[in-house]
Amino acid sequence: MILFVDSLTVIDFSYLCNQRGAVGESWIVDLTLHGQLNDESMVLDFALVKKQIKRIIDDTIDHKLAIAKGLNGTVDIKDGRADLDCMFGEGHHLAMSAPEQAVCLLAGDTVNEQSVVEFLKTVIMPKMPENVKDIGIELRAEQAESFYYHYSHGLKKHDGNCQRIIHGHRSQIGVFVNGMKHPRLQKQWASKWQDIYLGTEEDLVQPQQLVNVKPQDGDVCFAYDATQGYFELAISRERCDILPCDTTVECIAEYLAQQIKQESADKEIMVKAYEGVGKGAIAYA
Repeated sequence: MILFVDSLTVIDFSYLCNQRGAVGESWIVDLTLHGQLNDESMVLDFALVKKQIKRIIDDTIDHKLAIAKGLNGTVDIKDGRADLDCMFGEGHHLAMSAPEQAVCLLAGDTVNEQSVVEFLKTVIMPKMPENVKDIGIELRAEQAESFYYHYSHGLKKHDGNCQRIIHGHRSQIGVFVNGMKHPRLQKQWASKWQDIYLGTEEDLVQPQQLVNVKPQDGDVCFAYDATQGYFELAISRERCDILPCDTTVECIAEYLAQQIKQESADKEIMVKAYEGVGKGAIAYA
């Protein structure tokens, strides 16, 4: 017997790529459970599927930075902290120090759908009842109706896992000028922010202020204390955009609307900014 649950949850996270750096991603999770019927004539109660398995996924990879063993750099987990230093692309640098819970280590050489599926199966199956013999997991991106970009960020004021300094989303962007969709501006901003780290000006620090991270020339540095602990980041300036506001989706939408308004002062601007799948914020200027 096979039980299926489509769109069980969405994994919003970032992963490290030796070419692209920190890549914000959002994958919809479809699940199948293969097994025998239990005493309730079920493979597993849907309530338990939605609650138990979703919690396992949330606790292990959601809103984290996923790192594979094939990383072009080093990762050190010690005394409850994760320290990372790596190179990517054409000589770009990224270094992070964060509480251990901010990262997810994968056994594969790279982070992709297959390696994440294999990882999730290893953490989910031991917690399944005996009648569940196997699980199937499919990870898929949302069908895009507009241009989209991959971004990473951290929200120190968030009372939850969004405070982790490198986590992210794959997000669509809608730009409307005088009520009409504007594909050129959508493409312009999606291209500008492809694989970007969005930092908050308030969190900028000087390189010498960092405690655990060793920045390189040309890095921009961030640090903050949050309820989960102390976070530091140094990243090549070319791979970062610094906003004069927090990087919540509400602030991102407002920032984009104001930036576009500067070029079209006599027109009404509406920006529909997504944060992953099926949610986001709308701003006018």
